[in-house]
Amino acid sequence: MFLILTLALLPLGLIALIASLQAIRTADLEKDALLRVAVTQSARKLTADLLSDRTALELTVNTLANDGSDQSICQRLELFLTSHDRDGGLFYIYDRRGKRLCGSAAPEPAGIVFGARFKGRAAQLLPASNVLVSRVRSRNGKLVGLAYYSQAHLESVADPATALQNRQLTLRQGDARMVISRPGGAQIAGRASSLSARLDPPDMVLTMTVRDPPATLARLLSLFLPLVMWFAAAAVGWFVVNRLLIRPLVLLRRSVAAYHPGEVLEPLQKVRTPAQEIVALGETFREISEDVATHEAEMAQGLETQRKLTREVHHRVKNNLQIIASLINLHARSAHDPEAVEAYASIQRRVDALSVVHRNHFAELEDNRGVGVRPLISELSASLRGTAPAQARRFGIQIDADDLHISQDVAVPIAFLLTELVELAMMLDPQGTMRIAVRAVADRDDRALLSVRSHGLRGSDAMTVHLAERYGRVLTGLSRQLRAPLDHDAEEGGYKIEISVIP
Repeated sequence: MFLILTLALLPLGLIALIASLQAIRTADLEKDALLRVAVTQSARKLTADLLSDRTALELTVNTLANDGSDQSICQRLELFLTSHDRDGGLFYIYDRRGKRLCGSAAPEPAGIVFGARFKGRAAQLLPASNVLVSRVRSRNGKLVGLAYYSQAHLESVADPATALQNRQLTLRQGDARMVISRPGGAQIAGRASSLSARLDPPDMVLTMTVRDPPATLARLLSLFLPLVMWFAAAAVGWFVVNRLLIRPLVLLRRSVAAYHPGEVLEPLQKVRTPAQEIVALGETFREISEDVATHEAEMAQGLETQRKLTREVHHRVKNNLQIIASLINLHARSAHDPEAVEAYASIQRRVDALSVVHRNHFAELEDNRGVGVRPLISELSASLRGTAPAQARRFGIQIDADDLHISQDVAVPIAFLLTELVELAMMLDPQGTMRIAVRAVADRDDRALLSVRSHGLRGSDAMTVHLAERYGRVLTGLSRQLRAPLDHDAEEGGYKIEISVIP
């Protein structure tokens, strides 16, 4: 119904709108024609006034240049200029030395310095002084005459005979600009129409600007009344369609958009609508939400059961590793051979490393953020120092790690890697220290750099032998599990490898 009403009334509204636009366009064309006649008339009047004064000034300058004794011609020029200039017709005649031969008694307006009197255009705007100066040089170039026209005189001469309201006249010459008349003394703002006409000399342009009439409410209503009628008729149909169809659908869409799994939708409880199809659609969404809520509850229960089983598995693995470590410790106490004791201690350090990983992973299961790097390395370092050989009891380990978290798949090879490097450093430099640092990689939130530095890891013959016998293969295998190359700096005694962290 809304579509039929809109399409039926739209052609009539468009016809009336086109007629209103055509009437307004005709009025605008008439206004432009009147403005063109006015600016042309003003330009001709101003040009005629300037040419007549220029002719009189040229006659006076040439007469004084040929016969300087005739001073009465200056009086005749002053009478001529003051006869049609209400500001007194200011003029001044100078020679090349800057001496004033004759002129008006009033002081000369500022703007033209001594060296520029004989130079420049025939007519020049001085916006700083709000005057127009006309320059005439004698035929022999010895004298120059300057005639000044005030803003009030230019406005009276250029005032058009047509009665244009809210007009503004502006003279432009290059970058110079001077407003000679302004409606009410204020700058024209808002929408306006402008036309220009050239003066003689041709480098000066007179521009007339007329403010467009304001868009009053009555004018807008007369223009858009056909559209208002068309819109009012279409709005009635829209109201009916909106109340019966669109509004219930919008409420239904909002309810579905705000739906969270586990809730039961009741989208149309407060809406009374005769559209039975929409009611049936709301009922369908309600039934679907009930099914989803039931499945969500079952999944949540299953997830809780799985989490408890996972915690139980990690707890039992941790306990089994502690039992294995205790058994190894008992066997190590009953051994008398130093090599066997050291072998038991080496095995126990690796079991402890794996046990530390499981303890930290078990502690982080509640937050599900992974294994914390700093507590893992701290606990591992304490365990390694506790099981260190007697000659390496004073071996120091410094830890500098960011607050990062890693998965269990990364934590296990890191724990074994640090165990191997600490054991190797203790064997080669029992009284030394080791610095373990873990720093996040710049511009990467999923990578970190693990660095280990100790004097015992510097390049030496003993280091080469231990790497060749066992440690080199183990370190290479662990770096492959971490999927990154393990860099060794033999001079500094450091190892570096990039690891994956949880963002």
